[in-house]
Amino acid sequence: MVTLVNTLDPNHKSQTASALQEKERPRHPEKAHRPDNPVQRKPKWIRVKAPTSPVYKETHELVRKNNLVTVCEEAGCPNIGECWSKKHASFMILGDTCTRACAFCNVRTGMPGPVDQNEPESIGKAVASMELQHVVITSVDRDDLDDGGATHFANVIAAIRKASPKTTIEVLTPDFLRKEGAVEIVVAAKPDVFNHNMETVPSNYLKVRPGARYFHSIRLLQRVKEIDPEMFTKSGIMVGLGEERNEVLQLMDDLRVADVDFLTVGQYLQPTKKHHPVMNFPTPDEFKAYEKIAYAKGFLKVSANPLTRSSHHAGEDFAELKAARKAKQGN
Repeated sequence: MVTLVNTLDPNHKSQTASALQEKERPRHPEKAHRPDNPVQRKPKWIRVKAPTSPVYKETHELVRKNNLVTVCEEAGCPNIGECWSKKHASFMILGDTCTRACAFCNVRTGMPGPVDQNEPESIGKAVASMELQHVVITSVDRDDLDDGGATHFANVIAAIRKASPKTTIEVLTPDFLRKEGAVEIVVAAKPDVFNHNMETVPSNYLKVRPGARYFHSIRLLQRVKEIDPEMFTKSGIMVGLGEERNEVLQLMDDLRVADVDFLTVGQYLQPTKKHHPVMNFPTPDEFKAYEKIAYAKGFLKVSANPLTRSSHHAGEDFAELKAARKAKQGN
């Protein structure tokens, strides 16, 4: 390998040093001094095959060509092979660096860079190129921005509508904690689904999601319905973080009080030894029981299995969600 350096540029030394610093910067500096938690071997029902299909490679190249960030890669999603082989991708906007340091998350943490104002157009073009019927847009937490990134969400939605009018849009937003008016900006942009994940039960928040507040997240989802009662709302949790079964059932009740339509329940998988340990691996039968109970509590759509993730099968799930509402209304 040959490295070319512009020796005529007086700034080349500082640029090179900056690049090296960026490369050496730890992905999770705030977790570096935490004690190691051994990563447990996954049970057979969670193992997935490595991606090899030509369509997967095509999707990978398209993401790189448009300089896009996907939560599929950043969060280490186990379903990336299946989704990308179907040209399904979840785009992560507002950069790849989060201002929070959740104990379960593999996304890079630190002080983010400036917002890319060309990102909405790039995502619109990518969605049109991939001919996506349904797209999921998520983001890192941007506590450094006055509106938490809400305006950028709205701009991305508008760009997708312009480039690919028939594509339905699902947003998976941060909690916009202490960002007054932010949720109103996103809802006004009219996404088809507004998703915000609770992630875990309230007793776990201080150690798993310390920068968030459980009842604020419940209130955010409730506020979406107050603004637009017809907008579909969605939330998801992980199990295997030390929660009790009765706590999961209470969380379901809290989401139903907020009139949330769609619940996802998946298995927490530990990204590295510095992350929160997996406390247990509920069996597929236990997930099926959660699904049955959630439907009984009134959710229109429930996805509960070890490999469930918020954006997994999102397009198919949205179609089922609409059908369930029509059936309930007798249409």
